[in-house]
Amino acid sequence: MQLQFIGCGDALGSGGRANTCFHVTGASVNFLIDCGASSLPALKRLGVARDGIDLILITHFHGDHFGGLPFFLLDAQFTRRTRPLVIAGPQGIETRLTQLMEAMFEHSSKTKPRFELSVIALNPEECRTFGEIKVTPYPVVHGGSGGPFLAYRIEAEGRIICYSADTEWTETLIPAAREADLFIAEAYYYDKIVKNHLSLKTLEAHLPEINAKRLILTHMSDDMLGRLDSLSYSTASDGLVAEL
Repeated sequence: MQLQFIGCGDALGSGGRANTCFHVTGASVNFLIDCGASSLPALKRLGVARDGIDLILITHFHGDHFGGLPFFLLDAQFTRRTRPLVIAGPQGIETRLTQLMEAMFEHSSKTKPRFELSVIALNPEECRTFGEIKVTPYPVVHGGSGGPFLAYRIEAEGRIICYSADTEWTETLIPAAREADLFIAEAYYYDKIVKNHLSLKTLEAHLPEINAKRLILTHMSDDMLGRLDSLSYSTASDGLVAEL
C-alpha cells in the first residue's frame, strides 16, 4: 500500500503547493483523503486515474480541503465514469456539497450522475467500514465556520494511517494517531502559537504519547517552508510517495 501527496499546501498556496489531497492505493483499496480546490489538475498532472477511486474522505468544508469536489464530479460525468463513488465527511456534507456544486456550476447538483454516488455523514468516534477500509473520525479544533472538523484514523490492509487535518492541539489526536504506521500532521508554524492551527513545537511535545511509527508534516506556511533544510522530521511535498 502507498500514499501519494497529490497536494500538501495550505489555503494560501505557500511555496506554490497544491491544496490538500492524498491518494491511497493498495491491493484492495483506492481512495482520497480530502479534495482541495486544485486537486483535479494535480491528479491529472501526476497521471492518477480517477475512475479507480472508490472513496473520498473529507475532513472539513474549507475550500482547500473540500473545494475540488465539483470539478472531480463533473470530470467523472464527462468522462463517463460508471464505477460507484462514495464521498464521506462531517455531518452536513450532503447539504454542503449541494451548495458548493451550485455555487461553482449552477444546476450541476440537479444533474443525475451516470454513476452511483453516495454521500455519507460520519459521526465523531463512530467507526465506519467502506469495503476493506475502516475509518474512525475524531473531532478536532479548527474554528467556527467550515466544520464540523474531523481527523481520521484509517485502517486498511494491515496498516494504520492517521491524518490530523487542520487543527490546533487537541487531546483527541492521541487516540487518533497512537501507534499509527503513518501519522500525517499539520505543522503550520514552527513555534508560533495561533488559534485553530498546530505548530511543530506544540506537536513535538506530544509525539512520545502518540508513538507513531512514522511522521510526515504537511500544510506548512512559508514560516515552515523556510526551515525545511534544518528540520529533523520528514515533510510532505507534492507528488511525494510514502510506502506503507
